Amino acid sequence: MAFSKASFSFIVMIVLLSSTTSLAHPGLGWGGKGGPFGGGSSGLFPEFYQYSCPQANDIVMLVLRKAIAKDSRMAASLLRLHFHDCFVQGCDASLLLDDSAKIVSEKNSGPNKNSLRGFEVVDEIKAKLEEACPQTVSCADILALAARGSTVLSGGPNWELPLGRRDSKTASLSGSNNNIPAPNSTIQNLISLFKRQGLNDIDLVALSGGHTIGVARCVTFKQRLYNQNGNNQPDHTIEKNYFLDLKSVCPKSGGDNNISPLDLASPAKFDNTYFKLLLWGKGLLTSDEVLYTGKVGTTIQLVKRYAEDEGLFFEHFAKSMVKMGNISPLTGFNGEVRKNCRLVN
Repeated sequence: MAFSKASFSFIVMIVLLSSTTSLAHPGLGWGGKGGPFGGGSSGLFPEFYQYSCPQANDIVMLVLRKAIAKDSRMAASLLRLHFHDCFVQGCDASLLLDDSAKIVSEKNSGPNKNSLRGFEVVDEIKAKLEEACPQTVSCADILALAARGSTVLSGGPNWELPLGRRDSKTASLSGSNNNIPAPNSTIQNLISLFKRQGLNDIDLVALSGGHTIGVARCVTFKQRLYNQNGNNQPDHTIEKNYFLDLKSVCPKSGGDNNISPLDLASPAKFDNTYFKLLLWGKGLLTSDEVLYTGKVGTTIQLVKRYAEDEGLFFEHFAKSMVKMGNISPLTGFNGEVRKNCRLVN
């Protein structure tokens, strides 16, 4: 043989090094199309940090366990951050940027101001990842990992999560004001806003099921109780006893920041009770209840099916989370990996 053992070892080392380089930078080796592990055409794939930061998910889960044990609402808050990020400029952590000389923060938009939570938990995850693997794991991937981890720790499904998103250097206040569905959305509003992101009716109903955990402020459902259609009348689709309970939490004037669970039966457990409540007229927000009362056959049938079959809901939710997480990610040499999630490098 012409090759010595030393030559063979050298060739193996070169192959390993080149594949490691390609994994760390998805723009190299296979054109940023997801590599040999799949993950679709977004350029993301589950093994992205296999060599550069193999402990990334363990670090995220360690912080999440502590944060959710301290405050069970935190799981829903972190899930919501990922959703509100992806619907504006794609899943690029633009949501996390604070105001600066060049940035007008999305945190000031109508859907976000005084209602988003969990930024300190993201900061803690980022700090621990920077200690372990400096400038490696993006803030956009932290949001995706935290959303999955929060779902799992609340009793919901797990899924294989494509990674490799990079962080934007810009934010869009107008995008945040215009793209995120309002709590008083009609079914037509919801369908068109989801369609704008490449998401269909199944994604709409499945992802709305994320409201099986968490709470909403009185200001987001007050209109339903007192003046749903501009005629000083409540929304006739609310079940009567539930209506009376909500009025005691949310008075006609004041109390805007009082909170009520989105799923009154099991607000900290990720399950399919949310859909059962919609069938009974006990969805909290207009945007929840219209999935069943909005006279769109597809969404009505999906609500019924998920209410009957938790396994089907979990399966669809997991698939829709992957699909949502693939909205216009920055990959390869686009964007950056921020050292601090609140600031551009």
